Amino acid sequence: MEIWVDADACPAVIKDILFRVADRVQLNVTLVANQLIRVPGSRFIRALQVPAGADAADAEIVARVQPGDIVVTGDIPLAALVLDKGGLPLNPRGEWYTKDTIAQQLTMRAFMDELRSSGVDTGGPAAFSQADRQRFANALDRELAKRARPGPAS
Repeated sequence: MEIWVDADACPAVIKDILFRVADRVQLNVTLVANQLIRVPGSRFIRALQVPAGADAADAEIVARVQPGDIVVTGDIPLAALVLDKGGLPLNPRGEWYTKDTIAQQLTMRAFMDELRSSGVDTGGPAAFSQADRQRFANALDRELAKRARPGPAS
């Protein structure tokens, strides 16, 4: 299992959590972005810079993700593609995207895009809060703990 990060828009506090997790549980974390991303020196953490362009980082993540990998992203279309490949997309606010919820989220995103294109001010997302940070850390910890438990004896 690896963790892939759609790093262009990922909050710094989430990256910091991921850096600590990578070293603590010795898990590969790769930040993918179309700009240079600085990462701490660790054999478990790396940055992958992709060419500039719409969705270049998304395409790279989709090409590399394996079933069971975690992908940190706020991008709903990317989350849908990750789910199709058997990955586990996690929003930086600590919410897992699931096969049960992704269709509704894609529909809402399209609806909001339509409103914005017709001139309606829909506002932006709420400011990233300490509660969001904690929810993310808790969601990630629960998933990693689930995977760390030994399976039933055969």
